[in-house]
Amino acid sequence: MELEAIDKRILRALQEDGRLTNQSLAAEVGLSASPCWRRVRQLEDRGVIKGYKATLDRREIGLGVLAFVRIKIDSHSEAEADEFSHGITKLAEVVACYSIAGDADFMLHVVARDLDTYADFAMTVIRRLPRIKEMQTTFVLKEIKPFNGFPLDFIKT
Repeated sequence: MELEAIDKRILRALQEDGRLTNQSLAAEVGLSASPCWRRVRQLEDRGVIKGYKATLDRREIGLGVLAFVRIKIDSHSEAEADEFSHGITKLAEVVACYSIAGDADFMLHVVARDLDTYADFAMTVIRRLPRIKEMQTTFVLKEIKPFNGFPLDFIKT
């Protein structure tokens, strides 16, 4: 799907501030209000814009631990991968999960209040998920560049 230059400007502005009014957004991207509103609606209808959310500071809400957990499962059948995936989606501490290539099968992005809370979660919840063969945790010591939106400069126009 190709995006026009104006679409990229709209997306960039909304990634920076999803609370922009249509009037403010239109002024920022150089459109009048009606065409801007139509563009945003088209981007929503096409599924380019999936929703609007507040970005929270995890530390301020009491989530001091950020970890990445690599998981290997003991079988690679589709049914067993689906069973694992289904179990993961129910865990609030797992804020993202990816099926990956390489020497592991899944990468989990996990948050916890502190190390003790993470240890308890890892040993009593993750370890007990079906088909876990191996689990390796990497703790984030410092966030250098947290996710802040997708780059739009590489998209063809």
